[in-house]
Amino acid sequence: MTISRRDMLVMMAAGAVLPLHAAETQEPLKALGKRKGLRVGNAISHGALRDSGYKDLMVRECDMLVAENEGKWQALEPRQGQYNFGPADELYAWAKSQGMTVRGHNLIWQDAKWLPKWVNEYDFGTRPVQAAEQLLRKHVATVCAHFGSAIYSYDVVNEAVDPKTAALRSNVFAEKLGALEQIDLAFRLAHEHAPQAQLVYNDYMRPDEGSAKHREGVLKLLHDLKSRGTPVHALGLQSHIGSWDELSSDKGLKHQQDWRRFLDEVTGMGLDLLVTEFDVNDRKLPADVAKRDAGVAALAKDYLDVTFSYRQCKDFLMWGMADNHTWLQGWKEAPRTDGQKMRPTPFDEQYRAKPLRDAIAAAINAMPTRG
Repeated sequence: MTISRRDMLVMMAAGAVLPLHAAETQEPLKALGKRKGLRVGNAISHGALRDSGYKDLMVRECDMLVAENEGKWQALEPRQGQYNFGPADELYAWAKSQGMTVRGHNLIWQDAKWLPKWVNEYDFGTRPVQAAEQLLRKHVATVCAHFGSAIYSYDVVNEAVDPKTAALRSNVFAEKLGALEQIDLAFRLAHEHAPQAQLVYNDYMRPDEGSAKHREGVLKLLHDLKSRGTPVHALGLQSHIGSWDELSSDKGLKHQQDWRRFLDEVTGMGLDLLVTEFDVNDRKLPADVAKRDAGVAALAKDYLDVTFSYRQCKDFLMWGMADNHTWLQGWKEAPRTDGQKMRPTPFDEQYRAKPLRDAIAAAINAMPTRG
């Protein structure tokens, strides 16, 4: 079922019920993407491997996997020298058995609160610069050596820009090395120890006016890295979008223009693009399920039509495919005020396709073919 944006808005206004339908009757998203040169993937947790229905859904729709949390430093080395590769290994082995490619997320999460506790409390001694470099090198080298060629693309550094100030976030490494220098070193170490991998800077800047400072900071970081010769290959667009990102009203048209200017500048540096963590936050949309689902689909179609128009975007990953497997259900910072569960993913809790799934398919079908 293909739905135009106009149809979605008409259904929103009329409160029409959009039918849920079995994904088995549709051509898989990965097949649509393959024709256009787009890989389609999903973030999945180790625990979700126990859900056979969800695994079947992902196998049918996706040809790429990223571990939701299991590849992060705090999961891989929760205590110094005590590694826990088992959950990530199991996820990646399952992906390989299904013919999927694997993305690595992430080597360094810049915000100090997401580093392991022991790293934040690390004694850098009397030679802190050398100690910081050594610790960073050991982490990147150990992780890259363990996973080897299984990882085709790494989020090397995640969320380094403060969205309110456009400045680089600090952490124990930045305090010793300088924030830009630390990020540059992380990319150089990743290139040294995973020379086959695409190296990505990943962040959550968006099209809305509230994200202007964030976009500004990301562009400055990328320009600074490029000027240093840092081996950064692509920008990861997390794409946690919502009603604030509407791109078709008068205000939305400005958002669209700002987003295009941003993507033009990124691709003008010779960088590729990836949609790395896609979902649609519905907390400001109506309680009525039909209206809400139509609104989510309309927001997604607008955003993806712009972003997919860039041939440099060759990867699309959802951050959860079904409403019972999404981080947003437990995100306490911004829940729906009416107490209802969010519906931010392409499939419902029974793994039936929703209008968002059709909007994604329509955006893939409409985009230009990649080289």
